[in-house]
Amino acid sequence: MDSALTLIGLPVALGIIMLGLGLGLTVADFRRVARYPKAALIALVCQVLVLPALCFGLVLAFDLAPELALGMMLLAASPGGTTANLFSHLFGGHVALNITLTAINSVLAVVTLPIVVNLSAAYFLADSGGLGLQFDKVLQVFAIVLIPVAIGMLIRARAPHAAVRLDRPVRVLSVAVLVAVVVGTVLNERENLADYFVSVGLVVLAFNVLSLAVGYGVPRLAGVDRGAATASGFEIGIHNSTLAITVALSPALLDNTRMAVPGAVYGIVMFFTAAAFGFLVTRAGSRSEGPVGRNP
Repeated sequence: MDSALTLIGLPVALGIIMLGLGLGLTVADFRRVARYPKAALIALVCQVLVLPALCFGLVLAFDLAPELALGMMLLAASPGGTTANLFSHLFGGHVALNITLTAINSVLAVVTLPIVVNLSAAYFLADSGGLGLQFDKVLQVFAIVLIPVAIGMLIRARAPHAAVRLDRPVRVLSVAVLVAVVVGTVLNERENLADYFVSVGLVVLAFNVLSLAVGYGVPRLAGVDRGAATASGFEIGIHNSTLAITVALSPALLDNTRMAVPGAVYGIVMFFTAAAFGFLVTRAGSRSEGPVGRNP
């Protein structure tokens, strides 16, 4: 996975994706948390505290190799991706809440991701010395995550019409670059793909399914309405695997191919599990509404 396309293309793709996120954000999106305080607080607690603990238990249960275990923890610490917004829109979630959670999680990740990675490195790779994200590397995570978002928000605030015109091309470009990177990586690593899926496929699937279940089930148990819980489920269940892979592969950050394997496998698996989750939630909602849901 350490081809020039991956090492250069992934940071570029991530930067474009985060720029696109910023183009769709305003300061009001951060303030909107006050409209959904209960749902937002529960989702953020699940994202920041519950998921890393859950992932830690899984990697111990599956007895993963240390570098793969750290890659899983890196994935767990990554915020929700913009794909969560799309799935939430398709399956009746509160997209506004998704946007708010994505914005807040992206900011929090600059602090929480290095903490989770460093604690995990100290546990799983105690003999490897300085492996982790020191202060200078944290600044680089800040640069690749928040600076493009800030630029996008600035464009949105100062030139809203330009932001609207740029939104679609940036989305198309981000998808194109990301697809090119993924295809190039798959071709470059085609001989190892089966081994990657064998080594982490089950734990990735288990983590993804549990993330979706926690993201939806905990808010519902706390009395949050179905639309907000659906948004939370997708936000917590669909991680930004591009960020996890970029942090793992970047020579300036972790510079480790094996740590990128969980993120790469997750990036494929999550589309199928998220779609299945969306259909299940939609079907459950239709059943609970019954004939009353069809009345005007």
